[in-house]
Amino acid sequence: MMSRRSIPYLVFAALTVSACVGPASRTSVTQRLDAAIAGEHRSAEDRARDRYRHPRETLLFFGLRPNQTVVEILPVGGWYTRIVAPVLRDRGLYVAAMPPAVAGTGEGSRKAFTDILAAAPAVLDRVRVVDFDIGKGNLVPDGTANLVMTFGNIHDWMAADRAEAAFRDMYRALRPGGTLGVVEHRGNEAVPQDPHARSGYVNQTWAIRLIQSAGFKLVAVSEVNANPRDTKNYSGGVWTLPPTLAAGQADRGKYLAIGESDQFTMKFVRPR
Repeated sequence: MMSRRSIPYLVFAALTVSACVGPASRTSVTQRLDAAIAGEHRSAEDRARDRYRHPRETLLFFGLRPNQTVVEILPVGGWYTRIVAPVLRDRGLYVAAMPPAVAGTGEGSRKAFTDILAAAPAVLDRVRVVDFDIGKGNLVPDGTANLVMTFGNIHDWMAADRAEAAFRDMYRALRPGGTLGVVEHRGNEAVPQDPHARSGYVNQTWAIRLIQSAGFKLVAVSEVNANPRDTKNYSGGVWTLPPTLAAGQADRGKYLAIGESDQFTMKFVRPR
């Protein structure tokens, strides 16, 4: 379990990494990110979530650079695809690790994602789509990715008892020294973790142990996606909050005022 004393050290580590990159490189990626976030290829619905998901700050925290090979795990709705792929289009590679297009399972989501790419060919034409078939480790050639990112997927893998295998696949994909960026709905540490995460919430300390068990080293944490208004005690789980609003019109104003879930944001590395 993380102690309070460990947090300043982790934040210091993040600042040290950023300082080593150099101001020119950071300016370049910031400008590219700002252009992608403001791009006309993004819908009004996507833009409305920026205030909750903080894409600029999150991706800079992960260390995104225009010349990297970046793998996003299960970018089913394409929200981050529309931001990251344009940044990498000229000098890097964006890899979308999607469910295999097997009849009755991943077929629909794969088709929907292909349609997303086709709708914005000027910026999404160079996206590479690969199968994320958990346990087979075939995302990219082993040890070639600079950055692997996963947003809100851990609870689904826990529900299927596949979380450990998923992180082992990500470890294989990363080069030594490469970065794993993780964002997930943060559970209440006072409540024991449900191994199948039926509420959609995952305790941060539980996630750290899980990811470290695959070989990763935690190097930094960020509160950029924190939301203290999220009480995490809804009968319908995290899906009660936006954007799902599973309760429909019941207390809709209340849940809109809370906003999207409290989320932890963490950066790990595959040791050299």
